[in-house]
Amino acid sequence: MRDEARRKVANGINPAKAKQAAKVEKLGRTDHTFAKFAEKFLAKQLKEGKSEATIQKKEWLLRLAMDDLGDMPINEIKAQTVLKTLKKREALGHYETVRRLRATISAVFRYAVASGVAETDPTFALKDALIKPTAKHHAAITDKDRLKEFLRALDSYGGKAETKIALNLHILFASRPGEIRKARWDEFDFEERVWNVPAERMKMRVAHNVPLSNAALALLEELRELTGWGALLFPSLSSAEKPISENTLNQALRRLGFSAKEVTSHGFRTTFSTFANECGLWSGDAIEAYLSHQDKNAIRRTYNRAAYWDERVQIADWWAAYVEELQSKTDST
Repeated sequence: MRDEARRKVANGINPAKAKQAAKVEKLGRTDHTFAKFAEKFLAKQLKEGKSEATIQKKEWLLRLAMDDLGDMPINEIKAQTVLKTLKKREALGHYETVRRLRATISAVFRYAVASGVAETDPTFALKDALIKPTAKHHAAITDKDRLKEFLRALDSYGGKAETKIALNLHILFASRPGEIRKARWDEFDFEERVWNVPAERMKMRVAHNVPLSNAALALLEELRELTGWGALLFPSLSSAEKPISENTLNQALRRLGFSAKEVTSHGFRTTFSTFANECGLWSGDAIEAYLSHQDKNAIRRTYNRAAYWDERVQIADWWAAYVEELQSKTDST
């Protein structure tokens, strides 16, 4: 060790500084790995209020990359190394997973760049190197006659009453499946005729107010006799503290004789949007507000939430009447 130190001095190298540099390099290989920054990135997402489902999806995606990238210093990972990881999933035909995996890996690198550890995001060069997935839309009923068939089948549904009510409310509210499945009784103001959906359950993390039509109120009163004893509108069979799963609604759709290619629980938003826009009675902005779609412009977003409430109430009443008419066994002339 003495001789080695003298050789370094003879070559103009400070042994103390060299030892410190070696410590820094070793630290970089333990604390500056991809896995460490993935953990920090997920912790940041959690602090920013991202939903539990979102965090779980990102955790799952990052686990796919850990075998190849986890122990590597993040500032030494090159584009070709990431590409090798992505190609493994692409070879399985999981094109949408690859797209999301690349985006999530990219987010970790951008966090490392912002932290002053990595210099660049190597995934940027890979955008055109991977097979682009074909866009898939939620199956939805957009034909009036087919919607009539569905609503009449639903009216005769022989399964659990709570499931039938859930589907009917889901259609009237044009909500996302998670919003209706996890709905709680204390979110409903029956005097003001409004359902106040909290921000943490909304996709864009912004609270949403849903007007309650007479039809919706009647369904809620019926449901209150069945589940009003608990906190959730639709508790699962296994636990009153947990809501029914999205699979419960989709299985009910299959029991009604409608395949997954025809309709999914998420597709009712498309169904509502199609008929609301076709009728020509409502402005596009009001329909978007009813669907809780957020305008990218913050000022317009704030304005729309306030300005279209009356119109949204009218839309709720119109949609309920339209659904009731189609569901009626006697066609109007």
